[in-house]
Parts: sequence; C-alpha cells; structure tokens
Amino acid sequence: MKPIAEFPAGIAKAVTCVFTDIDDTLTTDGRLPACAYSALEALAQAGIHVVPITGRPAGWCDLIARLWPVAGVVGENGAFYFAYDPQIKKMIRVFSADKATRSHNRTRLAVIRSRVLNEVPGCAVSADQLYREADLAIDFCEDVPALEEQAVERIKQIFEEEQAVAKVSSIHVNGWYGDYDKLTMSRRFASERLGLDIDAEKDKIVFCGDSPNDAPMFGFFPYACGVANVREFAGRMESDPAFVTLRKGGEGFVEIADMLLAGRG
Repeated sequence: MKPIAEFPAGIAKAVTCVFTDIDDTLTTDGRLPACAYSALEALAQAGIHVVPITGRPAGWCDLIARLWPVAGVVGENGAFYFAYDPQIKKMIRVFSADKATRSHNRTRLAVIRSRVLNEVPGCAVSADQLYREADLAIDFCEDVPALEEQAVERIKQIFEEEQAVAKVSSIHVNGWYGDYDKLTMSRRFASERLGLDIDAEKDKIVFCGDSPNDAPMFGFFPYACGVANVREFAGRMESDPAFVTLRKGGEGFVEIADMLLAGRG
C-alpha cells in the first residue's frame, strides 16, 4: 500500500466515478463528520459520480439515495442498488434476487441466526436488521463489547457451514444466500445508471474502503484507496488497496477527495 501522496496525477485528473464504503470509511467513530459529507458534495459538484457501496440495510440505503449528494447506492453487500431520479421523482430499486427468493432466503437465514446466538456468546443481531431485505448482520463490536477475533471467525464459519456467503466488515459479519457481492452489483449499477463499463474503464474509478469485505473491490480496481484504519487488517485480506491515507475514517476519505479535486485543477 503506497501513501496517497503517490497517487498518479494523470489518473486523478481522469477519474469520473468514486465508489466508497460507508462504515469507518466515510464515518469516524460511528458518525458521519461534516468534512466527509462536504467532500461527497464537492466531488458531485465537480462532475464525479459518487456511489456508496455498503453492507448497510435497504432502509438506510433508501434514505441515502434520496437525500445524499450521490448518484445511487449499492447496499447489503451487493443485494441491490437504489437510485433516485429527481426528474421523475421516483426511487429506482433493483435487486439481485426477486421478492419470493428473498423471502425464502430469510427463512434459511433464521436458522443461522439461532445457531450464531446460541454458539457465540456476546454477539447480537445488528440493530439495523429490521430494515434489511436480503442478508443477516451479526454485530460483534458496534453496539456490543468487541469480541475476540476467534469469535468473529466462528460467526463467519457458522454461516459457511450452512452454505451461506459470509463477509466480515469492521463492525458486522454479514451473510446471505446468492451469487453476488459488492463488485457484481457495482458493475450492474455502473452499466445501467451511469452507462459505464467498469471492466473497460476501471482506471477512471476509485474505490475507497477500510476492511476485509472490501477486498473484492480492492483487488479489482487498480487505483483503490484505503483509509488509514485498513492497516488494522493487514495480512487478513485477499487483496489490499493500492494506496492508503494518513488519517482514519471520514478524515481519510477527505484526503482522497481533496487529491481527486486537486487533480482537476
């Protein structure tokens, strides 16, 4: 991981889209600082599409897509994308799986929920689970005392024993049934909403993240950036970001935004 100061100026000037995680990338200590929100707005005003790519639930994503200065949002680790069209005053909602499949999968996830709560003391179902459409989020440090790494790995293992996909973020273990992740739905969003082929134009996109569930995005985008707290997961991710900021969380995101905006003069 190279310092963000070494990000190529020519690439910064050409960037047209920023994909970014939310928790511990845009936020700092669980809150969205004003400087990070201002950075989102500044990027949008400069003509750079900003798209949060998050594990957070559909309920949150509906608000984000409607109220934040973003082009849309990919939520629940790729289960869907939401984009608000102000011209027709309509929220566009696109899911990876249909309603019946999502309902069936929630029944399957209930089995995992029972196992995890019985087998891993100290964890809890995420407080935002009520607003989810497609996945199960288990809290290991957001609203509960932080669990040891071994306990977090056991939660992930239980999901996998039940043939579910599981990813570890900085606060939750998220699990689901379905052949999707952050990258697959980001690809679909970019094509359908932005007219952008991310496979052909990946050099024009910067992904910003902080934790292991961002690894598919770090590995795909050659100019991916991590905020400083990503260093806590060194050696535990399949792929690292190419660049890393000096500061953590939202303040680190501001470093990335300032670098991109400076590149545009």
